[in-house]
Amino acid sequence: MYELVFWKYLEEVYLNHQLVYEAIDEQETIEGLEVLPVEVILNRIASVFSKWERVDENSWKNKDGVGAFQVKTTPQIVQIDCYGTQGKTMDKLVDIMEEFKCPLFDPQIPARYDEMYEEEE
Repeated sequence: MYELVFWKYLEEVYLNHQLVYEAIDEQETIEGLEVLPVEVILNRIASVFSKWERVDENSWKNKDGVGAFQVKTTPQIVQIDCYGTQGKTMDKLVDIMEEFKCPLFDPQIPARYDEMYEEEE
């Protein structure tokens, strides 16, 4: 499994990404994060992946190839667990979340791909 995690900071707020990620498991409201339009995001994912088999309300499976993913949400976080999913599929998911101004946090590295990250390079 490969995790993709997304959130959006409130204006003028910048927290320790790893601590935000660790707080996700607690299912608590995280001060400094915006509330996301979760239903709109899920509808957008469903639209982009309309050719995929929708296994349940939050899970999709590629019926024409390999890969599946499950979307888990809180009011502030979107976490997508990818199973055997190809890179270009994950790129599509990242692009969808970029539409909502939610950059990727990749807990496997760990790194968050936002303006601050780009300035560091």
